[in-house]
Amino acid sequence: MKKIAMFIAFQGFRDEEYTEPKKILEAAGHKVVTVSTAKGEARGKFRAVARVDKTIGEINPAEYDALALVGGPGALEHLDTPEVHALFKKGMELGKVIGSICISPVALAHAGLLKGRKVTCWPEGAAEVVKGGGEYTGAEVETDGKLVTASGPVPAKEYGKALVEALK
Repeated sequence: MKKIAMFIAFQGFRDEEYTEPKKILEAAGHKVVTVSTAKGEARGKFRAVARVDKTIGEINPAEYDALALVGGPGALEHLDTPEVHALFKKGMELGKVIGSICISPVALAHAGLLKGRKVTCWPEGAAEVVKGGGEYTGAEVETDGKLVTASGPVPAKEYGKALVEALK
Protein backbone atom coordinates (compact mmCIF):
# COMPACT_ATOMS: atom_id res chain seq x y z
CA MET A 1 0.00 0.00 0.00
CA LYS A 2 1.31 3.41 -1.00
CA LYS A 3 0.39 6.68 0.70
CA ILE A 4 -0.73 9.69 -1.36
CA ALA A 5 -1.19 13.25 -0.08
CA MET A 6 -3.93 14.83 -2.20
CA PHE A 7 -4.06 18.62 -1.86
CA ILE A 8 -7.41 20.39 -2.36
CA ALA A 9 -8.63 23.97 -1.97
CA PHE A 10 -10.79 24.27 1.16
CA GLN A 11 -13.36 26.07 -1.00
CA GLY A 12 -13.73 25.43 -4.72
CA PHE A 13 -11.81 22.27 -5.55
CA ARG A 14 -13.04 20.56 -8.73
CA ASP A 15 -15.22 17.68 -7.56
CA GLU A 16 -14.34 14.94 -10.05
CA GLU A 17 -10.62 15.84 -10.12
CA TYR A 18 -10.58 14.83 -6.44
CA THR A 19 -13.20 12.06 -6.23
CA GLU A 20 -12.32 10.05 -9.36
CA PRO A 21 -8.53 9.71 -8.83
CA LYS A 22 -9.13 9.09 -5.10
CA LYS A 23 -11.54 6.21 -5.90
CA ILE A 24 -9.09 4.69 -8.38
CA LEU A 25 -6.10 5.00 -6.01
CA GLU A 26 -8.06 3.46 -3.14
CA ALA A 27 -9.39 0.66 -5.36
CA ALA A 28 -5.72 -0.13 -6.18
CA GLY A 29 -5.10 -0.55 -2.44
CA HIS A 30 -3.50 2.81 -1.71
CA LYS A 31 -4.22 5.23 1.13
CA VAL A 32 -5.24 8.77 0.16
CA VAL A 33 -4.72 11.51 2.75
CA THR A 34 -6.74 14.66 1.99
CA VAL A 35 -4.78 17.86 2.62
CA SER A 36 -5.98 21.47 2.67
CA THR A 37 -5.43 24.83 4.34
CA ALA A 38 -7.85 24.00 7.18
CA LYS A 39 -9.40 20.96 8.83
CA GLY A 40 -13.09 20.19 8.59
CA GLU A 41 -15.25 19.76 5.53
CA ALA A 42 -13.86 21.20 2.30
CA ARG A 43 -16.40 22.09 -0.38
CA GLY A 44 -16.07 21.39 -4.08
CA LYS A 45 -17.18 23.60 -6.94
CA PHE A 46 -20.43 21.63 -7.27
CA ARG A 47 -21.66 19.30 -4.51
CA ALA A 48 -18.66 17.31 -3.33
CA VAL A 49 -17.68 17.53 0.32
CA ALA A 50 -14.33 16.18 1.48
CA ARG A 51 -13.13 15.53 5.01
CA VAL A 52 -9.70 17.09 5.39
CA ASP A 53 -7.26 14.73 7.15
CA LYS A 54 -4.30 17.07 7.50
CA THR A 55 -3.40 20.70 6.99
CA ILE A 56 -0.58 21.75 4.67
CA GLY A 57 1.62 22.51 7.70
CA GLU A 58 1.28 18.91 8.93
CA ILE A 59 2.69 17.30 5.77
CA ASN A 60 6.19 15.84 5.53
CA PRO A 61 6.80 14.71 1.92
CA ALA A 62 9.18 11.97 3.14
CA GLU A 63 6.17 10.16 4.66
CA TYR A 64 4.32 9.87 1.32
CA ASP A 65 4.86 8.00 -1.95
CA ALA A 66 3.08 10.69 -3.97
CA LEU A 67 1.90 14.29 -3.68
CA ALA A 68 -0.98 15.42 -5.91
CA LEU A 69 -2.62 18.80 -6.54
CA VAL A 70 -6.32 18.97 -7.41
CA GLY A 71 -7.56 21.77 -9.67
CA GLY A 72 -10.71 23.86 -9.65
CA PRO A 73 -11.54 27.52 -9.15
CA GLY A 74 -9.96 27.64 -5.67
CA ALA A 75 -6.74 25.83 -6.58
CA LEU A 76 -4.44 28.73 -7.44
CA GLU A 77 -5.84 30.99 -4.73
CA HIS A 78 -5.29 28.39 -1.99
CA LEU A 79 -2.53 26.07 -3.23
CA ASP A 80 -0.19 28.29 -5.28
CA THR A 81 1.73 29.35 -2.17
CA PRO A 82 5.37 29.24 -1.02
CA GLU A 83 4.44 26.62 1.61
CA VAL A 84 2.91 24.26 -0.98
CA HIS A 85 5.73 24.99 -3.46
CA ALA A 86 8.28 23.94 -0.81
CA LEU A 87 6.45 20.64 -0.13
CA PHE A 88 6.35 19.73 -3.81
CA LYS A 89 10.00 20.75 -4.31
CA LYS A 90 10.97 18.46 -1.43
CA GLY A 91 8.77 15.68 -2.84
CA MET A 92 10.46 15.97 -6.22
CA GLU A 93 13.94 16.00 -4.62
CA LEU A 94 13.00 12.80 -2.76
CA GLY A 95 11.88 11.11 -6.00
CA LYS A 96 8.18 10.99 -5.11
CA VAL A 97 5.43 10.71 -7.71
CA ILE A 98 4.02 14.19 -8.35
CA GLY A 99 0.51 14.59 -9.72
CA SER A 100 -1.28 17.74 -10.85
CA ILE A 101 -4.57 18.21 -12.70
CA CYS A 102 -6.44 21.05 -14.42
CA ILE A 103 -5.09 24.51 -13.50
CA SER A 104 -2.88 23.23 -10.67
CA PRO A 105 0.23 22.55 -12.85
CA VAL A 106 0.54 26.36 -12.85
CA ALA A 107 1.46 26.12 -9.14
CA LEU A 108 4.22 23.64 -10.06
CA ALA A 109 5.42 26.04 -12.77
CA HIS A 110 5.54 28.87 -10.21
CA ALA A 111 7.53 26.56 -7.91
CA GLY A 112 10.10 26.05 -10.69
CA LEU A 113 9.38 22.31 -10.98
CA LEU A 114 8.46 22.00 -14.67
CA LYS A 115 11.68 23.05 -16.43
CA GLY A 116 12.27 20.71 -19.38
CA ARG A 117 9.29 18.49 -18.48
CA LYS A 118 6.37 17.46 -20.70
CA VAL A 119 3.22 18.82 -19.07
CA THR A 120 -0.45 19.24 -19.76
CA CYS A 121 -3.01 21.40 -17.94
CA TRP A 122 -6.24 23.34 -18.37
CA PRO A 123 -5.64 25.34 -21.59
CA GLU A 124 -5.85 28.69 -19.74
CA GLY A 125 -2.76 27.65 -17.73
CA ALA A 126 -0.61 26.72 -20.73
CA ALA A 127 1.16 30.09 -21.00
CA GLU A 128 2.23 29.97 -17.32
CA VAL A 129 3.44 26.37 -17.71
CA VAL A 130 5.56 27.40 -20.73
CA LYS A 131 6.81 30.50 -18.89
CA GLY A 132 7.87 28.15 -16.07
CA GLY A 133 9.95 26.09 -18.52
CA GLY A 134 7.48 23.27 -19.12
CA GLU A 135 6.77 21.80 -22.53
CA TYR A 136 2.97 22.10 -22.85
CA THR A 137 1.62 19.13 -24.84
CA GLY A 138 -2.14 19.72 -24.70
CA ALA A 139 -2.70 15.99 -24.08
CA GLU A 140 -5.49 14.85 -21.75
CA VAL A 141 -2.95 13.06 -19.52
CA GLU A 142 0.83 13.41 -19.68
CA THR A 143 3.41 11.34 -17.82
CA ASP A 144 7.05 12.47 -17.74
CA GLY A 145 8.96 10.18 -15.42
CA LYS A 146 7.35 10.51 -12.00
CA LEU A 147 5.40 13.64 -12.99
CA VAL A 148 1.76 12.99 -13.99
CA THR A 149 -0.39 15.88 -15.22
CA ALA A 150 -3.90 16.07 -16.66
CA SER A 151 -5.90 18.72 -18.49
CA GLY A 152 -9.05 18.84 -16.37
CA PRO A 153 -12.15 17.00 -15.17
CA VAL A 154 -12.80 14.98 -18.36
CA PRO A 155 -9.69 12.76 -18.03
CA ALA A 156 -9.89 12.53 -14.21
CA LYS A 157 -10.29 8.72 -14.32
CA GLU A 158 -7.38 8.32 -16.77
CA TYR A 159 -5.30 10.60 -14.55
CA GLY A 160 -6.10 8.36 -11.55
CA LYS A 161 -5.01 5.29 -13.54
CA ALA A 162 -1.79 7.07 -14.60
CA LEU A 163 -1.02 7.85 -10.93
CA VAL A 164 -1.53 4.16 -10.05
CA GLU A 165 0.90 3.20 -12.86
CA ALA A 166 3.49 5.77 -11.73
CA LEU A 167 3.33 4.35 -8.19
CA LYS A 168 4.30 0.82 -9.36
